[in-house]
Amino acid sequence: MENRAGDHHDGMEFFPLSSTGSASTTANDRGLLAMNHEATTDEKLSSFFVHANGGTMSLPRPAAEVDKEMALHGLSVVEVRRNGGKWEYLKDSGFNRRVHQQTDVELSGPVRGNALVITRYSTGGTRIRGTLNNCGTGKTPWNTYLSGEENWAGYFTRAATDDAARGDKSVVSLKRYGRDQGASSRHGWETGGRDDKYQRWNISKTGASNDGSDDYRNEMNGMGYIVEMDAYDKTRPIKKRTALGRYAHESAAFGKVVVGQPLAVYMGDDSRNEYIFKYVSNAVWSAADAAPADRIATGDKYLDSGRLYVAKFAADGTGQWIELSIANPLIAAYAGYKFADQADVLVNARLAGDAVGATRMDRPEWCSVHPTTGEVYFSLTNNSNRRAEPSGSSQAAPDAANPRAYTDMKGTSTQQGNVNGHIIRVREGTAGAAATGFTWDVYLFGAEAGAAAASVNLSGLTADQDFSSPDGLAFSTATGICWIQTDDGAYTDVTNCMMLAGVPGQVGDGRKLTLNYPRANGGTLSVDTYVGKAATPDTLKRFLVGPVGSEITGIAETPDGKALFVNIQHPGENTASSNVGDPARYTSQWPSNAGYGAGKRPRSATIVITKNDGGRIGT
Repeated sequence: MENRAGDHHDGMEFFPLSSTGSASTTANDRGLLAMNHEATTDEKLSSFFVHANGGTMSLPRPAAEVDKEMALHGLSVVEVRRNGGKWEYLKDSGFNRRVHQQTDVELSGPVRGNALVITRYSTGGTRIRGTLNNCGTGKTPWNTYLSGEENWAGYFTRAATDDAARGDKSVVSLKRYGRDQGASSRHGWETGGRDDKYQRWNISKTGASNDGSDDYRNEMNGMGYIVEMDAYDKTRPIKKRTALGRYAHESAAFGKVVVGQPLAVYMGDDSRNEYIFKYVSNAVWSAADAAPADRIATGDKYLDSGRLYVAKFAADGTGQWIELSIANPLIAAYAGYKFADQADVLVNARLAGDAVGATRMDRPEWCSVHPTTGEVYFSLTNNSNRRAEPSGSSQAAPDAANPRAYTDMKGTSTQQGNVNGHIIRVREGTAGAAATGFTWDVYLFGAEAGAAAASVNLSGLTADQDFSSPDGLAFSTATGICWIQTDDGAYTDVTNCMMLAGVPGQVGDGRKLTLNYPRANGGTLSVDTYVGKAATPDTLKRFLVGPVGSEITGIAETPDGKALFVNIQHPGENTASSNVGDPARYTSQWPSNAGYGAGKRPRSATIVITKNDGGRIGT
């Protein structure tokens, strides 16, 4: 079970292999696909996806079902090769690997050994089992794989009386990360039995110890990091790089690498009204580290010691990176939560962002760095909690970097907020990776072609290139194309999720706009923003459209750009009827209806795209 393919294929990277099977950066016909498996489709709604006869819809859950679901999460490494013009995977390759919820993983960096991560499994606070809800990816300059742990909080449960049982500041942290007392878990894994592997999902304080060494009250603090894995070497430890902060991580993108300068890693927190982050290493880059003898030890050098920053965007098109340090007076004096040390700041990076007044963004997902300009692009998928006149703390007013709040119709349903999302880009100051100031604009606003040009379709998209909810985002190093993938529910009455090819300009190539929102009690809220040069048929094209109900995600290419790997996640996720076990109930039966695989159960899968003439994809 733990060696089978995972579910919900997501972020993905290609690691070339030489003809002798050694690590390479240039080989094009053989390599390893390292891949995230984000989730399983909720068995309570669509159980046929995971369990052939339908999953158990009541608690407690059978151990056999829970074991299968836990094994379907995590990471995979699969060897692939080109054979006679076709790509194939090697089922018996010694490189093939699964990382799941029973895999031992090290905590590395400032949080390692801290009181906040002590559990019954690791009384020294140095280890945890598994990596969870892995979404976007990244690749280091020393050729290792990075995986972001995203929506992990919902897998845990707390007793209805846990606030009182704890009686300390951990309650503030838990609620800030989405775990109120009494909240049920996503899959009920904690009900699978008395074994530790099930009980760890119950994070209530049940033990008598002061430090949590006799229960799993601190278990959730071990989730929410960037994970580093050496795809080439199973013998090397997998490490969670805690210096990069804890939140709903998507991808991790390195800025331009310059010898003698520190490395910058850009990241987003994929939840409504959360933040954009940057990590800057203390160590400066050495060219010798591009091909080290020990890749994970090189990760220790660059990813365990550095400074974490959060972004604050200004209305004039500038911004600043604010360091999240226990020495920052705003953090040290924050009334909402008393930080004990730097590890506490990193574990509670969201609270630290609150303390310094960072800009609340419209769900920062993937990020990528332009291969020539070095500008950093972030996809902001959407935000149903953006309102011209917010009501309550969960909503936010439009601001310069997130300027739209509008009403959109999908059939007879009303959608509100920043329904279609946008892509923002940042140009660092003269100090490069270490810069604390930047300029910015919006590369593209997602919109329907027929939407109001003055308030919604600000990028002037046509019916041949309009899109909604940008998610996956990556630049091709071979061609410079910006690949944009969507995870949408707003525009799916017209088109399925898609992948587009863009050729961006640069920050500042467009214009300033002012959006005006009438106030219910009179007056107007005016919001200035900056939009990049309008897209043309030559600079933005729809490249592919996925099956019904799927998300298009995962972008990996061979070094020559002649093979492009893309993931199709959860096709047919929405159901047409409640007849569990009947494949006809699913809105898609892909890939079997495309001639691949037996049966009619929809499956997440990886496709590979090549050109008939053998050329580079997208040119």
